[in-house]
Amino acid sequence: MAKKIVGYIKLQIPAGKANPSPPVGPALGQRGLNIMQFCKEFNAKTQNLEPGMPIPVVITAFADRTFSFITKTPPNTYFLMKAAKISKGSQTVGKSAPVGQVTTAQLRAIAEEKQKDMNANDLDAAVRMLAGSAKSMGLTVVEG
Repeated sequence: MAKKIVGYIKLQIPAGKANPSPPVGPALGQRGLNIMQFCKEFNAKTQNLEPGMPIPVVITAFADRTFSFITKTPPNTYFLMKAAKISKGSQTVGKSAPVGQVTTAQLRAIAEEKQKDMNANDLDAAVRMLAGSAKSMGLTVVEG
């Protein structure tokens, strides 16, 4: 018989840097899950990724206080900022000058990596979604 699911916890944790401090500790603690066990498993699973890369994780909590989790690809904005070599997006999109630029080739490479976590039907749709995200961050998209 399948275990009874008592809830899902969605967090975004830097790769290889899960620790019992907030937000991880309180989120798992209120469900009665083993915080250190999660931290060890998450860090082991993400140790080969770039340190500090934000990794969205969905933790499934079961009634017997056990858990399972799946990791997803980092947010679009993380990849876009990395491609444009900027530390943050524009505060005033549309009012001020663009803060950087990304090429369509960079968007396509990001789309290929993120495809499985995006709800786009094909690669072109994923690229268009990323172009929209780039625009809303104050980036200009150039051919290339």
